[in-house]
Amino acid sequence: MSKQSPWTWIPTLYVAEGLPYFAVNTLTVLMYVNLGVSLSEMAFFTGWLYLPWVIKPFWSPFVDLIRTKRWWIIAMQAMLALTMAAVGFLLPTSFFFSATLVCFWLMAFCSATNDIASDGYYMLELQPHEQAAFVGIRSTFYRIASVIGQGGLVMLAGVLEAGMGSVPAAWSTVFIILSLFFLSITLYHVRFLPHAPLDRPRADLRASDIMRDFGHTFVTFFRKPHVVSALAFMLLYRLPEAMCIKLVQPFLVASRESGGLGLTTAQVGFVNGTVGVVALLAGGILGGLAIARNGLKRWLWPMALALTLPCAFYCLLAMTQPEDFAWICTAVGIEQFGYGFGFTSFMLYLIYFARGESATSHYAFCTAFMALGMMLPGMAAGWIHEQLSAFSLFGLDGPQGYVNFFWWVMVCCLATFAVTLTVKVDPAFGRKNAPVGMGRDAPVGMGRDAINRVHSDKNE
Repeated sequence: MSKQSPWTWIPTLYVAEGLPYFAVNTLTVLMYVNLGVSLSEMAFFTGWLYLPWVIKPFWSPFVDLIRTKRWWIIAMQAMLALTMAAVGFLLPTSFFFSATLVCFWLMAFCSATNDIASDGYYMLELQPHEQAAFVGIRSTFYRIASVIGQGGLVMLAGVLEAGMGSVPAAWSTVFIILSLFFLSITLYHVRFLPHAPLDRPRADLRASDIMRDFGHTFVTFFRKPHVVSALAFMLLYRLPEAMCIKLVQPFLVASRESGGLGLTTAQVGFVNGTVGVVALLAGGILGGLAIARNGLKRWLWPMALALTLPCAFYCLLAMTQPEDFAWICTAVGIEQFGYGFGFTSFMLYLIYFARGESATSHYAFCTAFMALGMMLPGMAAGWIHEQLSAFSLFGLDGPQGYVNFFWWVMVCCLATFAVTLTVKVDPAFGRKNAPVGMGRDAPVGMGRDAINRVHSDKNE
């Protein structure tokens, strides 16, 4: 029998990976703000939704032990369809906040598990040369999911808000549509997702063996050289962005009287989901090319500056509150381009630190600390905004909560500079002509292979 073309399942598999992630971590922010939830409550409770991605390495080995990857994919996508439908039906109720938070937490857990199963299935179904050939395709369709999740669905909610005259009804409709879409993807995968010959439960593994191996991996991770400075880098390098991520959308949509820019929901979807995503991708591509040419160490400081300094555009927007939509798009686009450029060095450093024994498992730990570094500051961002709202620092008219908050973000840039100063990197790592060895336990620096792995990473 001829093998089924990867084109029949890779696009749907990776769109289905991306959409729940952005639904949980992006749509919830603007939706809850539009529904009248306070910034401090929104930021704190939606921050907890990162937790399944933080602890993902702790249960990912058991996906190998129980059933097949294909079974996990279909089961989790069916659960995602159910939880999205539940959100849609619960939003018009008086107890929507607590009820939908439970649904979103289940959605986050199912999404993280679907990530594990999908990436594992990809490696089992495809030969190594096919994996390399399709890595750009899977990344592209994940980016398409990003545009849909951060742009298309938000713009749809904006149009529905204006047409239906009801915010709860508009967002309820969005999640019911999303649920039907996921139901369709689940049924499609039941029919067209191949039964990979290597996709079967590991009969040779026991839970006790997994726990023993996990303990060994955990210990060896914390025995790596320079682990303290590495952990500080993983947790604090993105601190400015972690602070911004929960407040930027509320700032864009808040009324001008309360210090925001007064954009409509549809305009916010366009700014973040199209202009922002395109700029982010352009910055990431340029960053990868730069590191491939000169190595990670050469670009570490320029990329740290690119990640932090464009945050000043939010200070400028908050202080001037411009009405020109094109200027707002430009400012957000510049900030996102700088973030995409600077984030490349962060992901390459995770690969660099994970090298050696148990490189794949150690990389999973690195990404868990990366998620934790986004989760904790984001939870506190709303409270910090409320505390800073009481101060008048710049003699401006009107509320200064967002002005003060974005200047606080600029202060957080000092943490990025501090950890960049202390981190240790081999000068040869990342260069195109550096030694290549991207095996599971690769002991030396990587060139193009490392860059490709950055571009395939999905949680940026």
